[in-house]
Amino acid sequence: MQGRSGDQRDLLDVESVAGHLLKPGSVFAFLAGHRRELFADELFADLFPSGRGRPSVPADVMAAVIMLQALHGLSDAETVDAVTYDLRWKAACGLPVTAGGFHPTTLTYWRRRLAASDRPDRIFEVVKAVVAQTGVLTGRTRRALDSTVLEDAVATQDTVTQLIAAIRRVRRQVPGAAAVVAGHCTAHDYDDPGKPVIAWDDQAARAELVDALVGDAHRLLGHLPDAELGPTAAEAVALLALVAGQDVEPVEDSDGTDGRWRIARRVAEDRVISVVDPDARHAHKTVHRRQDGFKAHVAVEPETGLITDCSLTKAAGADSHDAVVGLRLLDGETQPVTVLGDSAYGSGAARAALVDAGHRAVIKPIPLRTTIPGGFSTDDFDVDLGRGTVTCPAGHTVLIRPSRGAAFERFCRGCPLAPRCTTAKRGRKLTIHQHEKLLRAARREAETEQFQQVYRHRPMVERSIAWLTRGNRRLRYRGVAGNDRWLHTRVAALNLRRLIVLGLTRHTGTWTITAT
Repeated sequence: MQGRSGDQRDLLDVESVAGHLLKPGSVFAFLAGHRRELFADELFADLFPSGRGRPSVPADVMAAVIMLQALHGLSDAETVDAVTYDLRWKAACGLPVTAGGFHPTTLTYWRRRLAASDRPDRIFEVVKAVVAQTGVLTGRTRRALDSTVLEDAVATQDTVTQLIAAIRRVRRQVPGAAAVVAGHCTAHDYDDPGKPVIAWDDQAARAELVDALVGDAHRLLGHLPDAELGPTAAEAVALLALVAGQDVEPVEDSDGTDGRWRIARRVAEDRVISVVDPDARHAHKTVHRRQDGFKAHVAVEPETGLITDCSLTKAAGADSHDAVVGLRLLDGETQPVTVLGDSAYGSGAARAALVDAGHRAVIKPIPLRTTIPGGFSTDDFDVDLGRGTVTCPAGHTVLIRPSRGAAFERFCRGCPLAPRCTTAKRGRKLTIHQHEKLLRAARREAETEQFQQVYRHRPMVERSIAWLTRGNRRLRYRGVAGNDRWLHTRVAALNLRRLIVLGLTRHTGTWTITAT
């Protein structure tokens, strides 16, 4: 059953005895005074539908603990120690000096209950409602979009390790798989917790091992009993099938049907990097910097630094692209906003979607690349979409084909401008983008003073990203879902701290901002 905090304070209640020592304007002092107003018991009533059993830790206490844990980036054990020995935490949670801490698994218990509920991000929603009630964002219609890579909680695995681990998982979780492994899988002793004993500096030995392990995986998948699988078993089989194919290709003289494999001479675009956390991915935030993990996306009001929405996705994949996720972060806006973003958000499709939603895009355009340094770019060609024609810098006009291509090959021969235009033997060819008009207009606008005056507010999002990642660059959980819930709690804590700095108070039952 749900526990509730009593209305009467304990004799040694820390806030009563030493509350004056709390730093004014701190999250500890705010929670000590407004914890029960912020996290009412009714907010968590659905987590404890039964009125029987031992009472839980009071909801307002646990919500305060969960928020402080996310704010300070502590483990469960460290959090319990803080609740037990740190008077600031005791004051924030309304506990007496003599109160002992609960067991660390209590935090796991609450996270699981929240995850299984209809509102797993309710703490984030509460703080978002406070932001709305204060009216602090009224009239502030700029939203800066950005993302950052957060490191995963697992080790990146090589192909051999993943294959062996995936086979073991199928053997453990799929009915009848153990017998198949015993009878058909001979590349490795799958009871041995270590790696196969081979000459790892011998390329031929490594290739032979990979070929044998892939063969084991295929034989295991092919000989599994034909039966309906539960979610856990089906996931294990799907993961093995993925791992067995993502890093390998047929050997040079194979037609792909004789079962001979080697490590592929490329990296799969959406490669699983660990069977311990199949959602973790390689991430390339820049050309020269590679990280493994997930990507956190945020929409920020740049003047206040408040994060209006957030989302955590895989670090790679079409559904994780900045422009795709950034648009989703604006779904909750009730009025048109000015969207600030770098070139990652400057795709034609994203710009068209912003226009359709009534928003204004102040987004850095994707740079144009020229074949020849100092030569002609696409913008040097006059595109007339109404007539369906393209005119080159030399004045030659061609029709735009149904495939959206335009070829100038017959005009390039002997053209005096050709050395500045193309190195192709068959002449210059253009592909006209589906949103060509929007993209050209964006590149022209980016050169104006008005654009620069507005875009200068965009770097303020870096401040919010710095707050988000300080001491929390490495995640503590596995999978997108669990880490997304953590991100929402972390953002809720940061927003609450920012609101307190801005002057958050409660007056006659309403949250307001008092100018300081």
